[in-house]
Amino acid sequence: MKSLKTILTGSAAAVAFLCACNSAQNPANELTKSGINPADYDTCIAVTYDAATKTFKADPAEAQQVKLYTLTNKNGMEVCITNFGGRIVSIMVPNKDGELVDVACGFDKVENYFPWNYETDFGCSVGRYANRINNGEYTYEGTKVTLDKNNNGVACLHGGYTGWQYQVYDVLESTEQTLVIQRTSNDGDNKFPGTVVATVKFELTDDNAIVINYDGTADAPTVLNMTNHTYFNLSGDLNNTIDESILTVNADAYTPGDDNLIPTGEIRPVEGTVFDFRTPKAIGADFGKNDPEMVSVGGGYDHNWVLNTKGDKKTPCATMIDPRSGIKMDMYTNEPGVQVYTANFQDGTRPGKGGIMYQKHCAVCLESQKFPDSPNKYTLPGWELSNPFVSPENPYKSYCKYAFSVVKD
Repeated sequence: MKSLKTILTGSAAAVAFLCACNSAQNPANELTKSGINPADYDTCIAVTYDAATKTFKADPAEAQQVKLYTLTNKNGMEVCITNFGGRIVSIMVPNKDGELVDVACGFDKVENYFPWNYETDFGCSVGRYANRINNGEYTYEGTKVTLDKNNNGVACLHGGYTGWQYQVYDVLESTEQTLVIQRTSNDGDNKFPGTVVATVKFELTDDNAIVINYDGTADAPTVLNMTNHTYFNLSGDLNNTIDESILTVNADAYTPGDDNLIPTGEIRPVEGTVFDFRTPKAIGADFGKNDPEMVSVGGGYDHNWVLNTKGDKKTPCATMIDPRSGIKMDMYTNEPGVQVYTANFQDGTRPGKGGIMYQKHCAVCLESQKFPDSPNKYTLPGWELSNPFVSPENPYKSYCKYAFSVVKD
């Protein structure tokens, strides 16, 4: 997303004071396996956006409690999640040598996720609508809905200026292997109609999988399209790029877009194109070909694939293996599409965990989703499974699973 001039207003001290009485302390301050101090996530915050000044602000009066939650399984795998934006902060999995390594880009401190520091979708639970809605508008049953055009002035991206990546989710359940968070999005939130109650359940299984279930109800017709935006780097060293990682996508077609990544409506075969990952291929194999569709998105991938799985959540829709670490990740979803994004606009200026400067192609996002701009195109041929509308009679359910294993030489 194009950077905005952002400032922080209000007193950080006032925000901290407001939540002090409700903030459970972490007396041990024991570091997670990924090296994070949970105390650096123990704060209170509420983010607003001032359209007149084009600035993000903290709202002390609406501040909510933020924490870091750690899931572990019997194998020692660890997943750290914060309820600020429902973000996966780190994922510690064993490599081919049995060593636990972090495979998710993120930050040591929660303040680096605040938009006046960095505008980033790292690890977040996106809502209401993941990806782009052309011209920030759609029409449903004769009623036109007009949204913010927070993506270069041409589209509504990831739910608007204060999409759920910048909101605090309520925590409903927290156990050793499960975290359940919920967001109530009132009618008019980022100009979307209807009140939505959305729940995200993270489960770390004993066979080293992260299972994410999304559920949503609405009191009036509206759109809902949630996803997870984790930046994966399976090499085991977040200093590396993902160029050498081997990717397979179970898709015979993709949805080409214009220079603003708005789909044309065409379902185009991947055969003979740089988008053909039907057989395993290094992610960076075609980066140097200067394909026009890759150049237009910063020299990599930021495209939606039309999955052959068509809602079958028992068949992998994508598989990634890194030969350096031997780590393999299989992805499953009931959604019709997956957005593959290769961190094309990271530029080495954002210090991540351990002071690592995240560079271009530092990671790849695999985002389960309805096709981009589906509120305007779901009636087109091939788009039938991408109907994003929910209502009191038609609740929302979405499923995604990232299953980790090891491939040894």
